[in-house]
Amino acid sequence: MERLGTGIGWRPEIADAVEEMPGVDWVEAVAENVCPTHLPESLLRLRRRGVTVVPHGVSLGLGGADRPDEGRLTALAERAQALGSPLVTEHIAFVRAGGVLTASPRLEAGHLLPVPRTRDALDVLCENVRIAQEALPVPLAVENIAALLVWPDEELTEGQFLYELADRTGVRLLIDVANLHTNHVNRGEDPARALAELPLEALAYVHVAGGLERDGVWHDSHAHPVPRPVLDILTDLASRVAPPGVLLERDENFPEPAELERELAAIGTAVESGRTTARRAADPAPAPTPTPGPGPDPDPGPATGPGQAPDAGGRGAPGPDPRAAGGTGPARQRLALAQTSLLSALVAGTPAPEGFDRVRIGVQARSLAAKRADVVAKVAPELPVLLGEGYRTAFLAYAQRHPMTGGYRQDALDFTESLLLAGGPRNAGIRRELREWWLDRSGPAPRSRRPAVRVARAAQRVLLRR
Repeated sequence: MERLGTGIGWRPEIADAVEEMPGVDWVEAVAENVCPTHLPESLLRLRRRGVTVVPHGVSLGLGGADRPDEGRLTALAERAQALGSPLVTEHIAFVRAGGVLTASPRLEAGHLLPVPRTRDALDVLCENVRIAQEALPVPLAVENIAALLVWPDEELTEGQFLYELADRTGVRLLIDVANLHTNHVNRGEDPARALAELPLEALAYVHVAGGLERDGVWHDSHAHPVPRPVLDILTDLASRVAPPGVLLERDENFPEPAELERELAAIGTAVESGRTTARRAADPAPAPTPTPGPGPDPDPGPATGPGQAPDAGGRGAPGPDPRAAGGTGPARQRLALAQTSLLSALVAGTPAPEGFDRVRIGVQARSLAAKRADVVAKVAPELPVLLGEGYRTAFLAYAQRHPMTGGYRQDALDFTESLLLAGGPRNAGIRRELREWWLDRSGPAPRSRRPAVRVARAAQRVLLRR
């Protein structure tokens, strides 16, 4: 695997700072935010300096019940080629549900949601990863995600799930140590156990990020400093394997460049501490003098090798190949029904599926709605400008009644249409500007700005009012 070194997530808000930051060997860009035919000048300058750029996808939904969308795969491949990337990355998550497999309306989460660690989900994920690998021009690595809730009746630990995925597909792993910490707080999972069960030889690189704890739940915000427990998990990982690359993620509340540089330095210190621990453990030590004891156990029982996921009998073994079992059709349908039921509870207000913690369902639902509001404000910045402080309240009220069925840009248009049909905003001038904004963007092409056309439109509006 190519050695990447120290990296940082490239974002437009900190593009200039990243270019001038010392010690940055590579960057990662959100794939959906980059147009392959009009690459940002900042990324082009970094490429010319020899800085590696990795596209990081967030919308493929490899953990969903449907097969990966060909258009999304093509788009990811185009970005990898345009950037000359050595690999591309995505998430082990589902982001949409419903549709043909369930004969129900299509729903979009607008965020990454955890897949159940079951044999059905693993079989579907393995097939989806293979489809993606065949469509992409470079190797694929997949990332473990943070979770606020726990699926009932899970059959595998996170480490076992990832081990079998890598073993059956050959996919690389992007391990997010911040997400391991999130799952420790929210799900009671031991990060050390997850690391011990992982096939670390499949490691592509590592993510490090910050978050915050609120009401006993850890939120993987990517908007706060990296906390000490996350650095400690990174040190543990580095004591087990030399990471090919380590990258700092920050998506919001960007601090001054000097603060980002200090975080990168702290990450470097954590990695070096882990390497020091590994070197000490590798130093030969005098063999202890043997003492008499009982003979060997005639039946020592099954053993599992380092990083090997045990099956139900404790033996390290790969899971069944779904192709040999007649395909994943039934597993896909069962998974589709389960994921649609959960997503409907999160974004459409239906009852929580049996076995889920209803309090956590509420926390996740509010988190998804807040995420929608934030992203819509970014893709349609005119809306919070026009609506001012009332934007967020109005959007959250809209989100409670209207699940997202398309992308964020369509969500912005649907929200605006709903607001206008309800007679809002009260200020006639703002309502007029909002209507003009919606008309300009809801048609097949932007409306003409020529004065004659604008006069004709104004006259038409006057006639319509009579």
